[in-house]
Amino acid sequence: MNFQFYLCTILIFIIRITNIVHSLTPDGLALLSLMSAVDNSSSSSAVFSDWDENDPDPCGWTGVSCDRNSSSTPDPPPRVVGISLAGKNLQGYIPSELGSLTSLRRLNLHGNKFSGSIPDQIFNATSLHSIFLYGNNLSGSLPTSMCSLPKIQNVDLSGNSLSGEIPKGLNQCKQLQRLILARNNFSGQLPGAVWPALMNLVQLDLSSNNLDGNIPEELGELKSLSGTLNLSFNHLSGKIPKSLGDLPMTVSFDLRANNLSGEIPQTGSFANQGPTAFLRNPLLCGFPLQKDCTVKSNAPPPMGVNSSNTGARPGHKGLSPGLILLISAADAAVVAFVGLILIYFYWKKKDHSTGCSCTGTIKLGRHLNKNRKSRFCGCFNGSLNNDIETDSEKGSSEGGEGDGEGELVAIDKGFSFELDELLRASAYVLGKSGLGIVYKVVLGNGIPVAVRRLGEGGDQQRYKEFVAEIHAIGKVKHPNVVKLRAYYWAPDEKLLISDFISNGNLGNALRGRTGQPSTSLTWSTRLKIAKGTARGLAYLHECSPRKFVHGDIKPSNILLDNEFQPYISDFGLNRLISIAGNEPSSSGGFMGGALPNIKPTNQEKINNYRAPEARINASRPTQKWDIYSFGVVLLELLTGKSPDHSLSTTSSSNEIHDLVKWVRKGFEDEKPLSEMVDPMLLQEVHAKKEVLATFHVALGCTEGDPEIRPRMKNVSENLEKIGT
Repeated sequence: MNFQFYLCTILIFIIRITNIVHSLTPDGLALLSLMSAVDNSSSSSAVFSDWDENDPDPCGWTGVSCDRNSSSTPDPPPRVVGISLAGKNLQGYIPSELGSLTSLRRLNLHGNKFSGSIPDQIFNATSLHSIFLYGNNLSGSLPTSMCSLPKIQNVDLSGNSLSGEIPKGLNQCKQLQRLILARNNFSGQLPGAVWPALMNLVQLDLSSNNLDGNIPEELGELKSLSGTLNLSFNHLSGKIPKSLGDLPMTVSFDLRANNLSGEIPQTGSFANQGPTAFLRNPLLCGFPLQKDCTVKSNAPPPMGVNSSNTGARPGHKGLSPGLILLISAADAAVVAFVGLILIYFYWKKKDHSTGCSCTGTIKLGRHLNKNRKSRFCGCFNGSLNNDIETDSEKGSSEGGEGDGEGELVAIDKGFSFELDELLRASAYVLGKSGLGIVYKVVLGNGIPVAVRRLGEGGDQQRYKEFVAEIHAIGKVKHPNVVKLRAYYWAPDEKLLISDFISNGNLGNALRGRTGQPSTSLTWSTRLKIAKGTARGLAYLHECSPRKFVHGDIKPSNILLDNEFQPYISDFGLNRLISIAGNEPSSSGGFMGGALPNIKPTNQEKINNYRAPEARINASRPTQKWDIYSFGVVLLELLTGKSPDHSLSTTSSSNEIHDLVKWVRKGFEDEKPLSEMVDPMLLQEVHAKKEVLATFHVALGCTEGDPEIRPRMKNVSENLEKIGT
């Protein structure tokens, strides 16, 4: 009787398996192995509720995407190309059977509780190009067999328990673009031979591991790197290699919390780094840290030093080592006590308005976390990624007028991130001006943004006015205008988040650090910049919701990307800053742009791009102001000379009109074009007619009588005709 029962059971099982095999595609069977590898729970039941073994087409299952045209044969079975079951609280292991999905391109299982090692067999899925397994409990070593994948580009295994050394076999991952191994248990030294082979790598994050030894010189050969090179929170030691200065200028370093020593190099991309990049390395010195490498220690001479060198009497044995240590300790204690008293009174006075003690930094202000119901204080030190300190950690419970709920609002619905992500992101100062401090911030996804701090003024009554103005600016969408993406409002802090434009501004390109224009500014490039700027300005004047007046057009407010496409920045900021309770200044020009750490010069304060009528006190900006300023920018593009060209030969009363008057006089005296045009353009003889036509457009824009100046729409149309 029992034998017959078992026989029937086996037959039923065989029939069931046969039916599944006939009904499901091979890809479907491989997917069922994943469902079987996950522990049964309420969450997994909900995820796999539509994973039906009797369904011949797995392409409709939750988290599965397919390509039905992956084969040239007629009526091919659909092939699974993507698995995305992120953040589903799934617990189990990753089955090796997933390697049979030969068309699988994306495997996304991040934010679950998968454990065990990463099976080598899954890399038999030869079409894989993206593996996202971060935020699980995976262990074992980093499998170098992933480098056998011919198309592998993105690997994010952060937030697991992987261990062992970084394998030298990574040098076979030649197509790899992003390697993120942060927050694991990797140890040992970084292999130098790996990095020169990874010529396509754009992001490298090895932070929060147990790596030690020196930073290899070969990291400087990652020429495609962008975003952040993150080696923070390890045990790396020795000097920072100068070769890192050879990395692209847009790369941010994060070398915090290591044991690095010596002077920070000052070459290449090191010039763009803020102090936060090097914090918590006690033995580091030099710019941008406020620690001079020439300062010598006042420690007592070591034991055994000849008494004749210490001023002791001949034959005297000198102080005992124990007494020397005791005296040194007492001296250090006294100095530390006095220093603490001075620091306490200084920052007590400094921070009276917010109660937020950010020693040596710029205060971000306090914000209210809706979920935890606790205030926290974020502090900047040339960047945004400093520690967040909750009141529970500080033991503080004070209130005050600065308290209130901060709100981070995304204007662009496709652009979203959390405030905590913004505060912890790697950043450095781009510039400071009367329009606020601007930081470049690299978010967790590697996307850089520009963050402008408007200040700490403004009351809640003006919040609606601020929001209305922000949303009017946010509606401006033009390929030649910097896009505002989000804003943050709190009673003691206002932030604007916009696109980061990577190639600096027109002022830098024209004059550079040496005063010489960039060799990349050919005539065709300059004409491209002029046309794009004119299109953007015409849009602001004619088509934007408010028909904006910029009021401060100049080269530093015309940003350039890597293709020299221009972007107008800083429009509408004067009004926002006025609402925020600060006095606006005309020395801005950093919103969204890549700039070095600079201070406004006297020349910038004069602002020689303004129209004659703009010098009258209490006059309101008009579109005619913008047209005149644009005309001066055109003349600068044509001549290579700044508006204060001939200050030494003219009276100060005429200095604003110097460049305009100089060009007009040149045409009146019928001087050769070669005496007025930028010498760098003389080689492009074919552009003579185009240059001459552009001069006439510029002279029309810079007419002294604003009523005679053309509309920006007409200026743009006239420029578009040149060179076509």
